[in-house]
Amino acid sequence: MGKVGVVVAAAGAAAACVVAAALVGRRMRRRRKWGRVLGVLREVEEGCETSVGRLKQVVDAMAVEMHAGLASEGGSKLRMLLTFVDNLPSGSEKGTYYALHVGGTYFRMLRVKLGGQRSSILAHDVERQLIPQHLMTSTTEALFDFVASSLKEFVEREESSSSFPLDRRRELGFTFSYPVKQTSVSSGILIKWTKGFAIKDMVNDTVGTLALGHYHDEDTVAAVIIGTGTNACYVERMDAIIKCQGILTSSGVMVVNMEWGNFWSSHLPRTSYDIDLDAESPNPNEQGFEKMISGMYLGDIVRRVLLRMSQESDILGPISPTLLKPFILSTRLVANMHEDDSLDLAEVAEILRDNLEIPDVPLKVRKLVVNVCDVVTRRAARLAAAAIVGILKKIGRDGSGGITSGRSRSDIKMRRTAVAIEGSLYTNYSMFREYLNEAIVEILGEDVAEHVILNVMEDGSGIGASLLAASHASIDRDAVQML
Repeated sequence: MGKVGVVVAAAGAAAACVVAAALVGRRMRRRRKWGRVLGVLREVEEGCETSVGRLKQVVDAMAVEMHAGLASEGGSKLRMLLTFVDNLPSGSEKGTYYALHVGGTYFRMLRVKLGGQRSSILAHDVERQLIPQHLMTSTTEALFDFVASSLKEFVEREESSSSFPLDRRRELGFTFSYPVKQTSVSSGILIKWTKGFAIKDMVNDTVGTLALGHYHDEDTVAAVIIGTGTNACYVERMDAIIKCQGILTSSGVMVVNMEWGNFWSSHLPRTSYDIDLDAESPNPNEQGFEKMISGMYLGDIVRRVLLRMSQESDILGPISPTLLKPFILSTRLVANMHEDDSLDLAEVAEILRDNLEIPDVPLKVRKLVVNVCDVVTRRAARLAAAAIVGILKKIGRDGSGGITSGRSRSDIKMRRTAVAIEGSLYTNYSMFREYLNEAIVEILGEDVAEHVILNVMEDGSGIGASLLAASHASIDRDAVQML
């Protein structure tokens, strides 16, 4: 019996060893899988690195490209388009003015009543009109006949009950959300249709935002839009615009539309995910900066990272076919996951399940997804901040102008500088906003940054356009002259 007992005990011990070995092996495999996924995250973190040193290189590169774009046509990836807007609203404008904003699948018509004092918008009415699909691929004449007819009906409806005679002259500001080379304040040549338009023949958003910003704050020198797309404009001295020698303005300045989405520099932290996204986009090698910072693309960069993690490991389960679809993950969903403050990250789990068809994700994997959202968003916000400071550097508002040997920044009286900013990525995505604001302070230093104000605007493309109509109605229409 003793021998039998020994044999049974030995067999039991052997079985226990086999089970233990299996458990250890399974645990080691899980660790290896997790290690591969963490390796992907580290790779993304390193590729998206935005140290203050690198951001300052981007600042310098932006200023240099601005100089080059002002010197000659085609001299830079930045188009630096002249707008022929040489004066901005002062706040003294009074009366009723109209605005028309054409962009995307809708256009908007606005009627704005101004009270004659700064920030005195007494009332404004807005009507939104869908552009029929067939007109988006028709002719310029057909499209604008439809727009003009709709605008006529809007004006007649709004003023039928008022004392205004229907035959009186009305001032209209026109915001056209496509790249345009302007030839005067009221005319221009379309560079390229985008946003689903393919017109056979054929006022920028940011300029409207700048006008609205200046109407509320006279220290506004630039405007930035960071939403689905991104762009910026600013006020430049005429003598700095070398490529337009021979043009005179009564104010000595002109608003320049940068089209900064096309900015590029070797200092931008580009990853393999950015390269693949660009190669598979409808416009490869164009709008490189926009593809790194705007709401159109951030969600897809996150999707590509998650797909790579799924290919390296099964921590997200079998690869979801939905995860293979470009742009299936919107930046709005990225923001919701990033800002999920529940203990169990319930919203992250819900978005993965409902939008990407990835169910039953463990908590530690949900945390990993949040980390990916953070890395991609933080890079975008910090690069946007560097670009803004690049504008300030170009116009001498970054605190570096006039500093001589032996003098510190604290010795110099800084000028208050306001930048108007608009767009859902900045206004609605709080982590993006915090990262951008934080980076501006890091780049400029606290002493300088306290003099730089970012003012959030709303509907610069509409109200801002009407303000430009008002400001130009009160001045000589030939204020911009060719020599």
